[in-house]
Amino acid sequence: MKRFLVVVDMQKDFVDGALGSSEAAAIVEKVVEKIKSFDGEIFVTLDTHYDNYSETAEGRKLPVPHCIKGTDGWKLDKSVASALENREYMTVEKPTFGSVKLPKLIEAAAGEEDFSIETIGLCTDICVVSNALLLKANFPEKPIAVDSACCAGVTVQAHKAALATMRSCQIDVI
Repeated sequence: MKRFLVVVDMQKDFVDGALGSSEAAAIVEKVVEKIKSFDGEIFVTLDTHYDNYSETAEGRKLPVPHCIKGTDGWKLDKSVASALENREYMTVEKPTFGSVKLPKLIEAAAGEEDFSIETIGLCTDICVVSNALLLKANFPEKPIAVDSACCAGVTVQAHKAALATMRSCQIDVI
């Protein structure tokens, strides 16, 4: 069985930049350990916005420019990038919370083999839950899990609520 790890938005702006938090910074080492020890293929999503961010629907509701392509805040956290240096992985840029491309890429990578998916990253209550639910909708019979120790939400309460939502949708929370 193939195993896929989806590392969601472990970018500087979410760790210690424009939208960073102490909770996000606290999971970096666990994410690094997971990447280094994971036996399978890795996909890395990048929240990707442009200079017109403030004119987008998201920018009007969250008026904090972040993850503007090409800026330092758009890049992966340095420790996460270092952990990925000796690994093959596929980067998936996404202009919104969930990536509609990700399920297609995973399906292509799996070929005819059975597979499971594990998700980690930031933020549990926005992009992690969005991607996990998209994956579950596309692969309802596949094991899909989220490692709660390798995720952080906008707040601790939002993190817990997102984990509860994923459990309700039959995503395994480990």
